[in-house]
Amino acid sequence: MKNLWAPWRMTYILGEDEQSKNKSCIFCVDQGQERPDKDRLILYVGRLTMVMMNRYPYNNCHMLVAPRRHVPDLSVLTGEEMTDLLGKVRNTIDILRRDARPDGFNVGLNLGRVAGAGVESHLHFHVVPRWNGDTNFMTVFDDVRVVPEHLEASFDRLAPYFSNMEDAS
Repeated sequence: MKNLWAPWRMTYILGEDEQSKNKSCIFCVDQGQERPDKDRLILYVGRLTMVMMNRYPYNNCHMLVAPRRHVPDLSVLTGEEMTDLLGKVRNTIDILRRDARPDGFNVGLNLGRVAGAGVESHLHFHVVPRWNGDTNFMTVFDDVRVVPEHLEASFDRLAPYFSNMEDAS
C-alpha cells in the first residue's frame, strides 16, 4: 500500500491556518501594498483588484481573483471595479494558457455560503485550469485531490507573468 502524504491539509482541517489567525479576510491587503506576497500566495495587487493562488486548490494553479475593496456581492461594485475585476480574470486565464497550457478552464463565482462560498463576505472569482484526464478516483473515494506541483513552485513560475500586469485605465 502507498500513502498519499499531504500534511499541509491538517492545518486547514483543524482551522489552524496561520493566515486565518492573523487576518480576518484572506483577500484584504493593507493600504499601500502593491507587490506580490509569497507567504500569502498573492501574485498581483493592483489599485482595484488582486490575484492570488488558492492555498487549498481543486487543481494545480487554481487562482482567485478579487476586488481590493471588501464587498460581498457584484451589485456593490462600481463600474470601474467590475471592468478591472473581469479584466484580471481574463489576464489570469491568458497567463495560465501560456504557462500551464491547460485544455480548458472552470471560472466561477460562488455568492453566499449555500452556493459554496468559503469566504462569503469578500467576492472572488475562481479560475481553475483543467487538463484532459485530470480527474481521478481519489475525490470519489475519499474527498482527496491530487495536486502534482507544490504551491511555492507554481508561485515562483507564475510570479514573473503577473509582475507585468497593469491596472485598467
